[in-house]
Amino acid sequence: MTTDSAVVLAVDVGGTGLKGAVVDAHGRSVVLREEPSRAAGRNVEENLLELLDDLAQDAAARGVQPVAVGVGAPGTVEESSGTIVYASNLGWRRFPLRAVLEEATGLPVAVGHDARAAGRAEHLASVTSGGTGGNFVFVPVGTGIAAAIVVGGVALDGARGAAGEFGHVIVHPGGEPCPCGQRGCVEAYAAGAAVLRRYTARGGRAASSTAEVVARLGADAHADAVWADAVRALALGLQGLTMLLDPAEIVLGGGVSRAGRALLDPLAGELGQLLAWRAAPPLTTARWGTGAGRIGAALLAFERAGIVPEFVPPTR
Repeated sequence: MTTDSAVVLAVDVGGTGLKGAVVDAHGRSVVLREEPSRAAGRNVEENLLELLDDLAQDAAARGVQPVAVGVGAPGTVEESSGTIVYASNLGWRRFPLRAVLEEATGLPVAVGHDARAAGRAEHLASVTSGGTGGNFVFVPVGTGIAAAIVVGGVALDGARGAAGEFGHVIVHPGGEPCPCGQRGCVEAYAAGAAVLRRYTARGGRAASSTAEVVARLGADAHADAVWADAVRALALGLQGLTMLLDPAEIVLGGGVSRAGRALLDPLAGELGQLLAWRAAPPLTTARWGTGAGRIGAALLAFERAGIVPEFVPPTR
């Protein structure tokens, strides 16, 4: 098999959904599939295994055999062993994900932190397009919130593999309860699940997604209030990251970033006000869009297979 013909299976594991793909060595997603993290009474592991089986069959139907599997997962990830030490949104504690998947698929498997994997993908895109490249913070805002802290082109993992748990920085001490067990975390206000939950709790009209809440901004006082709280929590957290790290850019990803200017404009305003004596770094959205985690997982898989891919990232 040549590098050009090689494909991998890549999955971005989220709190509410699994985003999978068959990805070739040029970064093209030959097949895309999305499934709920939990469905039909199954746990996340069962749905993940079924998704990988479906993707392998999709690859076989196209006459290609995957060479490896890459998975980006939230929480504290011990990447050397592929163990999920703790993921509050998934109920995983000391879960040997790589060993489970290698036994099930018969393929080499790489498991990485979802935000750091996405940060690698964003770094590649930035370098290719002549962006800031080496020093930025990537913040995926979805069901949960994390961060990839990229310094000198490397996403930092920390002493215990827990670097980047930005969603669990406390911005409102004693505030809203968070699934992690703390109170007042960024994630408890600004994650997609939190926005929807808080909107419903305030008496907002029936909504099934954060996008519906965003669509009501300016016409629904409940939506306006909850969104303002989310933006404020994000800004408070990003103020700390900015002062500590001095990033060249803050890149937002995840499903909530689809709000576009409805998120970026008020967030830039709040962050600018919090940074009294210095300018805020530019705020942008991911070049790979909501596919950054999936592409990052594919990069991990190719690395595990010993193949250097030639991804061609999109431009903004």
